[in-house]
Amino acid sequence: MTFIKHIFSSRPEQEQNFYAVIKKILGFKPHKIDWFVEAFTHRSTQAVNSDGQPQNYERLEFVGDAMLGSVIASHLFRMVPAGNEGYLTKMRSKVVSREHLNELGRDLDLIALIRTNVPIDQFGENIHGNLFEALVGAIYLDRGYHWVEKFIQQRVIEPYVDIEKLEGKVISYKSLMIEWCQKHKKIFKFQTYEDSGVETIKHFAVKLLVDKVVVGKARGTSKKKAEELAAKRAYYKLQGDMDAKKGTI
Repeated sequence: MTFIKHIFSSRPEQEQNFYAVIKKILGFKPHKIDWFVEAFTHRSTQAVNSDGQPQNYERLEFVGDAMLGSVIASHLFRMVPAGNEGYLTKMRSKVVSREHLNELGRDLDLIALIRTNVPIDQFGENIHGNLFEALVGAIYLDRGYHWVEKFIQQRVIEPYVDIEKLEGKVISYKSLMIEWCQKHKKIFKFQTYEDSGVETIKHFAVKLLVDKVVVGKARGTSKKKAEELAAKRAYYKLQGDMDAKKGTI
């Protein structure tokens, strides 16, 4: 990964500072700092290795995602011996949800380390989770499974993984509302309606109807986001009715 020399050329102090920050985040010394530089390099830098292959955090995200899933699955398997496959899968999904990964990335302020030619304020919310996954991938490639397991244990499992709280955590309000409506034979529909907003960024306006009654409205930069928020608002509006039939949601 010869691009590392280019990035840090004539800036040894910056290299030392980066190493110090990474070491503090990890809680142990990295062996090959190049992996971590790659984990915080955005594609806009157009960095490449000696073979001309792109070097940015996207491939490391793939590795990090696999490592997170593996370590969390192993932890849940040991901690919940009575949990069946469906239960364990759902619990793992809650731990490695995009929302949670974004939270982990924000807590570590990983975006402060990114190397990019794009203004940071132009990144979406998922950049935090992407960098966290890339960091996990870099740890695995640099130090192996034992050390990545140790990092996830300290940074994810110990502070965030509470089995009882996770059982009550909602991953998708849209899925929850759909399941509830189907079980109680209610007619539901997510409907996109005209948006009169004046923002320069396009927004989608969505309302959720249950038995032809509007129970939630929302706007978002994508139809998916708007539907999720509308479902969340509907959930809280109907929570009394849903709680009355608890155990059947």
